[in-house]
Amino acid sequence: MQSEHLNKSILSEEILEDQKKNRIDHMTYLPGMEVLQSDVMDQVISAMEKFNPESYTESDVRRALSKTSLSPEDFAALLSPAATPLIEEIAMAARKETKKHFGNSVYMFTPIYIANYCENYCIYCGFNCHNKINRAQLNYEEIEKEMAAVAKTGLQEVLILTGESRSKSTVQYIGEACKIARKYFKVIGLEIYPVNSDEYAYLHKCGADYVTVFQETYNSDKYETLHLAGHKRIFPYRVNAQERALKGGMRGVGFGALLGLDDFRKDAFATGYHAYLLQRKYPHAEIAFSCPRLRPIINNDRINPMDVHETQLLQVVCAYRLFMPFAGITISTRECARVRDNLVNIAATKISAGVSTGVGEHIEDNEKKGDDQFEISDGRSVEEVYDALLKNGLQPVMNDYIYV
Repeated sequence: MQSEHLNKSILSEEILEDQKKNRIDHMTYLPGMEVLQSDVMDQVISAMEKFNPESYTESDVRRALSKTSLSPEDFAALLSPAATPLIEEIAMAARKETKKHFGNSVYMFTPIYIANYCENYCIYCGFNCHNKINRAQLNYEEIEKEMAAVAKTGLQEVLILTGESRSKSTVQYIGEACKIARKYFKVIGLEIYPVNSDEYAYLHKCGADYVTVFQETYNSDKYETLHLAGHKRIFPYRVNAQERALKGGMRGVGFGALLGLDDFRKDAFATGYHAYLLQRKYPHAEIAFSCPRLRPIINNDRINPMDVHETQLLQVVCAYRLFMPFAGITISTRECARVRDNLVNIAATKISAGVSTGVGEHIEDNEKKGDDQFEISDGRSVEEVYDALLKNGLQPVMNDYIYV
């Protein structure tokens, strides 16, 4: 999920021109896509467009910090440039709020990529369909071996990922992967292409607990320039994925914008407000945030994201915590060990360990089958992350849910 610049050597000018002529409208649903009778997307986009980060003052930020329950307007103030000089006070408030609701607990998990075939043409992503990488898909026996290898590390939560290809990674294939995972893990998450609510219901029945969908950017005009082909090009279908997942029975949903694709303050605001609206509409839902920044990808070394520095990343994470105190916040291996360790001491509540973004890399001495989606920054093992949490006075938690 990276660079904003296409490596032009991948495609001939002919292909580019042909695709431009045949490009589908990014706001029009394709056949088979479920259309929800929901106004959530319209509310999110309207609020984001009205959000002017420059309009807030130090007084607005301090007013937000003085409250025990924040409004969307307070959340906006915490994301504004006026909040940056107050980052230490914001971090202290966020840490206090985290301890109040989560204590010293930090949940651990790892992602397992079972396929990297993709039908989308997203110019910042290592998996995009025109990128020259090694493609692979694990069969059921290989999935079981991967799951068993991860389970031996002591982890009890896994996140199953695929490239976004319905033809290769069918809903039934993903469902079988969930059934296999249920043999080894207590909690199963999915990060796959968006599907309809009845398909989410099927995956939930197969064992999936929650779904994470990255909107990438909530700026529909910018979204259109980044997603040139494939089902992912359809902006509203992706925005409404979390609501369809909740309608399908998932107990939790995760939200995230890829910080650096567009104005990170506006994208962070839209992400938080989107989660806020769905929490109010579905009070039972467990809400979580991810805060990824752009990372280098294979076949594309020209990276020029809009700058999102560590202080600004901290600002976003703390704003999420203060706005939605009960939400989980995941910090991924896109960040280095130092940054991740700092953030779990302040506001993040979930951390991945023993991570690979390639296909088939969890089995010891096994040759990697498919190339990575992006380069990670923190390659620590499960044991190393576990020990680091203990050293920082935190309590690693392998499972937060028990079926009875």
